[in-house]
Amino acid sequence: MQVKSFYHLVFTLHRYIGLVVGLIAIIVGLTGSLLVFHSEISSFDQQRQIGTIIPQGEMLPVELVLNTVKKNYADQPDAPVQRIYLPSKPNEPMNVVLKTKQNEWTENYVNPYTGKIIGNNLKPSFVQKFYEIAYPLHYALLGGDIGYKFVGIIGFLMSFMSITGIILWPGWRRLISGFKIKWNAHPKRANFDVHKVAGVITAVFLIFAFFTGFCWSFSEFVNPMIYAITFSKQQTNPVSVPIAGKSALELTQQLKTAQAALPDGTLRRIYFPTKPEETLTVAFKLPQETEDYGQSSVYLDQYSGKVLRVDSSLQMSLGDRILNSFIPLHYGTFWGLPSRTFYIFVGLAPLILFITGFVMWWYRYKGKNRSPQTREMLKLRVKN
Repeated sequence: MQVKSFYHLVFTLHRYIGLVVGLIAIIVGLTGSLLVFHSEISSFDQQRQIGTIIPQGEMLPVELVLNTVKKNYADQPDAPVQRIYLPSKPNEPMNVVLKTKQNEWTENYVNPYTGKIIGNNLKPSFVQKFYEIAYPLHYALLGGDIGYKFVGIIGFLMSFMSITGIILWPGWRRLISGFKIKWNAHPKRANFDVHKVAGVITAVFLIFAFFTGFCWSFSEFVNPMIYAITFSKQQTNPVSVPIAGKSALELTQQLKTAQAALPDGTLRRIYFPTKPEETLTVAFKLPQETEDYGQSSVYLDQYSGKVLRVDSSLQMSLGDRILNSFIPLHYGTFWGLPSRTFYIFVGLAPLILFITGFVMWWYRYKGKNRSPQTREMLKLRVKN
């Protein structure tokens, strides 16, 4: 295939795929921008409802806090504990999540220094209600599993769009002109310049965000492929072995065992088993990790306390490291606050690119209906 024919094919695919998926990409992008600082906004809203915690020395042992919460549900002794979220900052609460008769997901915010429950079953605020809509709209268009797959397909097509946009970028011939916008030129030229500059600045980051979304939507196919390509072994889920007449070990003992497996880790989350064969999973953040929640875990047999598996982010296979990299690439946390702030504008890019792309298509469509003399005159005006 000749270079000219190749570029014509790439241009045609870029144009029409953009027109087809553009509106959906706008929704995904705008909601993504709104979710960039979701955790900070939610924490602020949470503090507004339960108040600010003043650090008072050392935090209480986790099991002591858990027992305090359980006493609050004395009428439901069998209410299972699902998770415990440890505070990532000294002024944050500990969050103990139970499954109760009232709710499948009952959050209990506890002062980690006094053990006092300072909030539970909080009345949903406007912020919480907003994110309850924005989040599923972002990843599934409010369409459940089908919507989740559909957004994944959009993510793949948008990744392809970004790659073709990089190929078509005129800056490969003249670098300076590739980043220049002629605001005083004909509107057609100014529109084209905005499209090319906005596209090339955000293209790589759009690939990061949309392609990782596609991989998550089709993880049942993508994950095995990544393990196969990287010659990595996909680890099986460890299981606990029930012991007749024996209940699960005390949490304090389990946490000591988990901490010994990752001595440099800071405790972040505890996932409790919901079935006899499931493990107790303890998540840590290592000093080298940048994510607040950490990416390292220890899996324990809930009956014997035996360490079944240790996932240290520093010793993972290439396949696992690639899969773990999807989180910072998708959420823009890889450079901290600067990259997260930039991702707000990355989320706006589909809107800008669709509008400017549609205008370019409209000019081209109208141009086909003009006389040859008029088209020549317009070409001269655009060049100037």
